[in-house]
Amino acid sequence: MRTGMGITALILATAFAGAATASDLAVPMKAAPATTPFNWSGVYFGVNGGGDWGHQDPFNVVTNRFDNVNINFSGGQVGGTAGVNLQVSWLLVGLEAELDWARIRGSQALTPSVLSVPQAFTFNATTNIDWDLNVRARIGYAQQNWLYYITAGVVVLGASTDLTTVAGVDPCSTVTLIGGTPGKLTCHGTDKRIGATLGGGIEYAFTQNWSAKVEYRYTMAASLEASQINQVLAGVNYRIGLTP
Repeated sequence: MRTGMGITALILATAFAGAATASDLAVPMKAAPATTPFNWSGVYFGVNGGGDWGHQDPFNVVTNRFDNVNINFSGGQVGGTAGVNLQVSWLLVGLEAELDWARIRGSQALTPSVLSVPQAFTFNATTNIDWDLNVRARIGYAQQNWLYYITAGVVVLGASTDLTTVAGVDPCSTVTLIGGTPGKLTCHGTDKRIGATLGGGIEYAFTQNWSAKVEYRYTMAASLEASQINQVLAGVNYRIGLTP
């Protein structure tokens, strides 16, 4: 009798356990929330800054009578950025503009030549780049909140050059050129140099609207002999109108 009751109790306990297990299995599992794809489309504004180095022909700014000669320069720039992006699948296309204040300087003592004939005087040449305006296209590969891109466009540089003798005297009214090239020199010149810029960078969005970038660009202005500039820049952008 007791054995039968024990067997019955064991059977009932096993049945209840099986029913509970079946009930647990019948409860639907909650699906993990889907991840919203990050989208770079939108209008953005930002700030940027960085360092520059390269070389420039200082005589090209003030006169074209001398043969080409280059001096090295270096400095930095800081300014504002505005742009627009459109992302389709992984492809991003965009347009970006920058206006930067620059302090890029170089100076050197030079003995110029005319038609490869050395002249009988030496200049102290100082060249400056004071501002940088550029408009560029961007094409990139978007991988969620990472963006890898190349950029290219046109650039306008504000450049100036001053020439003095080694003694610090303005030579423009007294210099006589050797080599049969007549005319008076200009000892101070300013110029808006138009050129091209090409580079690439990486941008990372740490929220849906805020991102930071690092970029390298190579800029040529006026001609290959006039200005060649290497630029390493960093910036922070704020985007609006992104696809949620």
